[in-house]
Amino acid sequence: MEIVSRRILLAGLAAPVVLRVAQATGVEIHVLSSGSFTAAYQRLAPEFERRTGHRLVSAFGASFGPAPDALPQRLARGEPADVVLALEDALEALAAAGHVDRASVTRLAETRVAFAVRAGTPRPDMSTVEALRAALLAAPSIAYSPSGSGRFYEGKLVQRLGIAEQVLPKSRRWFPDRIGAVVARGDAALGLQQISELLPVPGIEVIRIPEEVQKVSYASAALGSRAQQPEAARQLIAFLGSPEVAPLVAETGLDPIRR
Repeated sequence: MEIVSRRILLAGLAAPVVLRVAQATGVEIHVLSSGSFTAAYQRLAPEFERRTGHRLVSAFGASFGPAPDALPQRLARGEPADVVLALEDALEALAAAGHVDRASVTRLAETRVAFAVRAGTPRPDMSTVEALRAALLAAPSIAYSPSGSGRFYEGKLVQRLGIAEQVLPKSRRWFPDRIGAVVARGDAALGLQQISELLPVPGIEVIRIPEEVQKVSYASAALGSRAQQPEAARQLIAFLGSPEVAPLVAETGLDPIRR
């Protein structure tokens, strides 16, 4: 699949979204990205730079939360951002704070959450809602992030399962650590995060949860409200959401938006 996706990117397809002519003199595009789309972005960025002559200057952090590198904190400090990649509800909050242009918000892919266990340990059954409830009750410790997936876990998932009182006392919000890394080193028996954030982490296995209790969010893009390179930024957003790159985006655990 990796080879196929690479061939698709290098083929230079003639669809309107394809950036046909590299700029004689590229510009710097400042990008802030949260975890949901980061794996896809990092794999696509070199091809965008090759085609356009632009240079991407990237910084990364959580969609929500108090960590110094979280996107709201970076933008509040005035860090430059031509493009912001984050969960759509995070972009809505950033738009309300005046940091991104609400009218430019573009959905790139659906993103779902999953649990991780340390590789080589027993995989709990989470194939049904009842099995998921039993697995969380049995787990000795659970890690979750302060970002969108963590807000879903503590505010909705365990509430809907009716086990908040039993499960939240043994659950811990971790930052700035990646949840997959927390599980891989044995600091928690289970960890919940976006699938696209878990898949790149070595030493863990990912367990999907039933759709009935799944949190489907949108990994989206928006122009920064003080974007210095808005036209080049729009090129980048169009490229990241194009059908051409959808197979590679899907490899990172996301479900690309059909256009």
